[in-house]
Amino acid sequence: MRRTDGACPVSNALPRSATTVALLADIPSTGHVGDARAHRFPLHGEGIGERSAAFVAFAHEEVSAGRKVIALHPAWRAADAQRAINFARASLRTDHIAGIAVDLSPLALSLVADQLAYLAPYLPPGMVAALCDELPKHILAGAWLRTVSGLSTIPTSLRQHVGSFAPSVSFLAYCAPTPRVGRLRPADVPGSLPFRPVPPVQLLSSTPDPGITGVFDDHLPQAIQPVATRSLPAQPLGPRYWGTGKYVEFVALSAHPQALAYAASSLRTATCSWCGEPMTAGRCPFCAATAAHGNAAPPAPPTTARTLAPAPQHPPPPVAPPPGAPRSERRAPRPDTPRTYSR
Repeated sequence: MRRTDGACPVSNALPRSATTVALLADIPSTGHVGDARAHRFPLHGEGIGERSAAFVAFAHEEVSAGRKVIALHPAWRAADAQRAINFARASLRTDHIAGIAVDLSPLALSLVADQLAYLAPYLPPGMVAALCDELPKHILAGAWLRTVSGLSTIPTSLRQHVGSFAPSVSFLAYCAPTPRVGRLRPADVPGSLPFRPVPPVQLLSSTPDPGITGVFDDHLPQAIQPVATRSLPAQPLGPRYWGTGKYVEFVALSAHPQALAYAASSLRTATCSWCGEPMTAGRCPFCAATAAHGNAAPPAPPTTARTLAPAPQHPPPPVAPPPGAPRSERRAPRPDTPRTYSR
């Protein structure tokens, strides 16, 4: 690991095993972050005890080894995950397990969970937990939908529901950085994107029906202008989240070598008054205490998608597919010297 200065949130002083990231849902990895992957627990089984057993055993092993566990789960499918987390905390009598609900689509949540697993060895557990809310602000995630009549995870209007019955109408729904649904008008797509990740951009997509991707392929890549695209297997919970099997789910993310370091540096944290973890929410995700008075960090400078301050340097996350992937899926060559974001 490269040396960093005192201003960088990535610390060499932390033990590399301080934090473990788990994802409690049937959401397979995209493989986009290389070998860094959150531990997956699909919570399958006859009863809640059987569905929770694997995670409880895993949490016991991690906590006994001195590691804190950040257990992510979909906010829209939370019941079993919350029970499993409560079982683990109660049986171990520990507050070293933080359950965090994330309101993202399956493909986006899979990517964010693995990004957190990549950053976990270099950050305090409290900052890893805080990044659950911060990382979705740096991606564009959503889906092309043939209909929104069954969509319940993102607010929709009555007019949009009625429009779903028209044969020529389709929609673009976004879950990150903010939830939003709009009718797809081809001429308006480039100007209506709610966010553009910092270039160079990579585009991930998946669908349960490869025969319906024509509209998506004709408009979204041209609007986002990625340097590389990857088609992935459909997520098992995709139809549950989008309310239909006629969708193409996508995530656009920055492939800049300092993108994750910049996201970490943009956090404004305070110290938990009980366990001492850095935190950004009103209550600590581990012990539920509030921040100690007067320990808030100074505000970060305002940023936009096109204007970014220089980010601290740290080992850049792997952003290319594994060796042997088709040439069209590989990212652009990385420069030999670190670069900063420019206007």
